[in-house]
Amino acid sequence: MKPIAVFRHSPTEGAGHFATFMQAQGREIMVFAIDRGDPVPDDPTAFAGLCFMGGPMSVNDPLPWIPQVLALIRAAMDADIPVIGHCLGGQLMSKALGGTVGSNRCKEIGWLDVQATDPSAAHWFGDRPGFPSFHWHGETFTVPEGATRILASEGCDNQAWVKGKHLAMQCHVEMTEAMVQEWCRNGADEIREASSQSTVQQPADIQSDLGTRIAALHAVAESAYTQWARGLKD
Repeated sequence: MKPIAVFRHSPTEGAGHFATFMQAQGREIMVFAIDRGDPVPDDPTAFAGLCFMGGPMSVNDPLPWIPQVLALIRAAMDADIPVIGHCLGGQLMSKALGGTVGSNRCKEIGWLDVQATDPSAAHWFGDRPGFPSFHWHGETFTVPEGATRILASEGCDNQAWVKGKHLAMQCHVEMTEAMVQEWCRNGADEIREASSQSTVQQPADIQSDLGTRIAALHAVAESAYTQWARGLKD
């Protein structure tokens, strides 16, 4: 089987539960650490699917790898190779398809509920009407032409969209306990600066009952990852 290409844009924002789940299904994960200078491949047909993780940068930043990634996403979709994106990854997918990315009306940091918005696509998240997801973003994407919005939150209208076998998410369903703890340590200043916003939680609250929250999030993630994996190229 061909490997799944995972694109990491920050040392602290790795594949998390996505890699754990896919490897348990017998899938090989090939990580491209963009933060370390790994080159962006130009042939998506070498992979069963493409997965894009989060990162602290904006898709609108003048970074040399962003146009290459956008071209790769478009080429993969043209070749019917499934693409999935988490936060920055979802924003890259939106921009690749002609959508825009800009400031959200608020920051979302911590555990906040998302709601399903389209019954026809509810199977992506196990037919749940909604669920608590993890968030850490100040920007958001528009839903590109031909895609269907499937999740929203009180603070962010577009939390996820699908187009065929492709899934773009603004929220983070890939989190592990270790990732949450590390982000809280590294992001303490950002939380402090945005603490007046009701959609920004404090580190102690974010980490409260963390094992239970992560277990529930993994169940949600596995629903989405199982659906996405049905489209993988062998």
